[in-house]
Amino acid sequence: MLRAIDVSFTYARRRASAQRVLDRVSLEVERGTVVGLLGPNGSGKTTLLRLVSGVMQPESGRVSIDDRPIEALTRRELARRIAVVPQETQTTFDFSVIDMVLMGRYPHLGAFELEGAADQAIAREALAATGTANFATRPFATLSGGEKQRVVIASALAQASDMLLLDEPTAALDLGYQLEITGLLRRLNLERGTTMIVSTHDLNLAAALCERIVLLKEGRVIAQGSTKDTLTAENIRVLYDVDADVQFHSRAGHLTVVPIARSH
Repeated sequence: MLRAIDVSFTYARRRASAQRVLDRVSLEVERGTVVGLLGPNGSGKTTLLRLVSGVMQPESGRVSIDDRPIEALTRRELARRIAVVPQETQTTFDFSVIDMVLMGRYPHLGAFELEGAADQAIAREALAATGTANFATRPFATLSGGEKQRVVIASALAQASDMLLLDEPTAALDLGYQLEITGLLRRLNLERGTTMIVSTHDLNLAAALCERIVLLKEGRVIAQGSTKDTLTAENIRVLYDVDADVQFHSRAGHLTVVPIARSH
């Protein structure tokens, strides 16, 4: 169980122009669930991910994992609990795909310890789970956007953490890769029980993947709950100032959202 209770955060808080990015945000993420963070640009989604991952500390409020304050965990302990999949991954060196995935094993290695046979096996299992085993020896930089995203997810799986935090996992991907990544994440949740928090602008990704939704606007939670109760036309109008048609699609097996027009 991950909890954020009354979390607030302000960038450059000493400046006169400083604005509060998050204002008393609370959420709970049960083990094995997929929670979506939705909101317009500047709503605080990425900042919230950084706070719950321990990258930044809240100005006020608290974040805990299984009732342990996140600041009480060492970096290595935290990495064993939470793996982050960023929106975009850049590498300075020309790493191979297997090297990228093996980097996920660092929380489980001692100082100056090299990866052993067990770590290699875990990395290859993660590649197989994400459909990227055939890329193992290829330079990471030569992969397409969708292939890179699957490899980064494989690295997160190799980290053997309890939870994945994903920031715009389908951003800048074409429709085929969007469906592929969505299917992969759904399978990981169903087969492995992987807990996820997914920050996204894609309402249909959230509808297809997430059991619960948290709606953020101007740093505040305006609604949260089950996807069917929260992802409504009324809430979308409040969140984005957009009129949308929200219907259950029988072939897709989930809600679908069709934006119609700017609301007035």
